[in-house]
Amino acid sequence: MTFAAQRPAGTKPQIYRELLLQARGLFEGERDMIANAANLASLIFHGLDDLNWAGFYFLKDGVLVLGPFHGQPACVRIELGKGVCGSAAARRETLVVADVHEFPGHIACDVASNSEIVVPLIRDGRLVGVLDIDSPKKSRFDSEDRAGLQALAALWLTASAP
Repeated sequence: MTFAAQRPAGTKPQIYRELLLQARGLFEGERDMIANAANLASLIFHGLDDLNWAGFYFLKDGVLVLGPFHGQPACVRIELGKGVCGSAAARRETLVVADVHEFPGHIACDVASNSEIVVPLIRDGRLVGVLDIDSPKKSRFDSEDRAGLQALAALWLTASAP
């Protein structure tokens, strides 16, 4: 099976619907969480405009540990409650940050990042990790991105269930 990375066109809801269709195709018949995370990080990175990082952090021994991603090298470990990723994980809620430089305790893994959205990954009431997306553009993410990325994260959780 081959996939041609093609950036979807249209409104944000249309783009996210197309990304969901592509993700379903990528996940079909595959249950491995790392393989699916790698493909989803690539799909998001290449499918959305104005991104400089897209990837996963997984909870291991009480700390978020870097998983598959696209973009510049990143922080390897993030404590719960620290930075945008750690805060979203600790709160178990999606955080949309218009200007990361104004976020208390922001961790600057990539100095080019100016806005960020982090979706916690929760399976059966347990935190698995987070999906983290960064942009060099301030105020890049909005409620449509929140809904679209939460839908992609939910699909990944279902497809990658043990």
